Amino acid sequence: MSLDNHFSLLNLPKQFDLSQEALEQAWKQASSRVHPDRFATASAAEKRVAVQWAARVNDAYQTLKNPLSRAAYMCELAGFPIEAESNTAMGTEFLMTQMQWREQLDDVRNDSQRHGLDALLLEIQAKQLELFDEMKHLIDARQDYAGATKRVREWMFVNKMHQEVKAL
Repeated sequence: MSLDNHFSLLNLPKQFDLSQEALEQAWKQASSRVHPDRFATASAAEKRVAVQWAARVNDAYQTLKNPLSRAAYMCELAGFPIEAESNTAMGTEFLMTQMQWREQLDDVRNDSQRHGLDALLLEIQAKQLELFDEMKHLIDARQDYAGATKRVREWMFVNKMHQEVKAL
């Protein structure tokens, strides 16, 4: 097994647009090779190494199965850290959308009937799909990791909004 990255660890192509089925199959294959039960009669050191490999395979799978974490991981692999806590710069249009969604969310929270909740949820879900499609273009087609990094930060906000709306 290669130590390079999550993709090579799972023997997958290094691309954003991954089939969930292929990812699941690759994870199962890698897991079966390093599962600690296969090393039941091995030395203590070999057992520890097996546990470490199994943890690494599981971490790779968890990172790659979520499209947002996969995009962030790919940006960081390419030398473009997300730095979401320290870099909150976003385009004017997206900032306006954020403000609009926040206002809509406040209106929904203040309305006992929750009018507008479904519409806001659909709008946010549409934005998530748009960002997913844009990542395929930015990362896979153009290898534009600088652009993808900016969009990943936006996607993180959209997912947070999605969670807040779903919680209502």
